Amino acid sequence: MKEWTSEELYTFISNRQTGLAYFYTPLCGTCQVAGRMLEVIEELLPEMAIGKINLNYAPEFAEIFGVESVPCMVFIKEGQIGESIYAFRSVPYLLDKIKIFYS
Repeated sequence: MKEWTSEELYTFISNRQTGLAYFYTPLCGTCQVAGRMLEVIEELLPEMAIGKINLNYAPEFAEIFGVESVPCMVFIKEGQIGESIYAFRSVPYLLDKIKIFYS
């Protein structure tokens, strides 16, 4: 999973792209588990753009995206910010949420 800079995330949104933005902090244990789940999803859905953003280096996105806690995955569809997920229950659960949002 690619680490996105602030500039890359702004470009992704302004180009009206579709994908997932995963917000985390490096010392968050739950974030590490969620990150591994998203790596599996990235293998299963290679066409899906997934970027991770370290909120320690991009705190402005917590306000812009309404991130209340980490880990947080935000759906972006054609540059529009959509639903946020905080409970990364399982890979099948995340796959279902992704398919529902992008269908």
